[in-house]
Amino acid sequence: MNKYETVFILTPVLSDDQMKETVEKFKSVLTDNGCTIENEENWGLRKLAYPIENKNTGFYTLIEFEGEPTIVNKLETAYRRDEKVIRFLTFHLDKYAAEYAVKRRAVRKAKQEAAAQEAAAQQEAAPVVVEEAPKAEEAPAAEA
Repeated sequence: MNKYETVFILTPVLSDDQMKETVEKFKSVLTDNGCTIENEENWGLRKLAYPIENKNTGFYTLIEFEGEPTIVNKLETAYRRDEKVIRFLTFHLDKYAAEYAVKRRAVRKAKQEAAAQEAAAQQEAAPVVVEEAPKAEEAPAAEA
């Protein structure tokens, strides 16, 4: 079994549900052919370096998987058949690239956890200030 990484760009006119559905379709192509998905990253809507099919943005998704070499052709055929895919790139990870990918995932996970802890700490530290509006009865009388 070899380790692979694939990045594909989906057309920006898709809704979030359609985008997630398309990503799930490609993940099912992988799992149905005996691959194990190690990591999936949704990079979201990003600007393209140059226009592709008169589009300047696209939904980027990265999937790292482990499988047989024959799956690459099946996956790329699925990419070519789907009109929602603007561009794709699949490549084999050598041992150094695989080690780097593991380190990158660990750093990304640590950053996400740190951000979540910081947000939780800010919520706890921030006092909740509730101001009541003065009642009509307590309003100072206008002096004549």
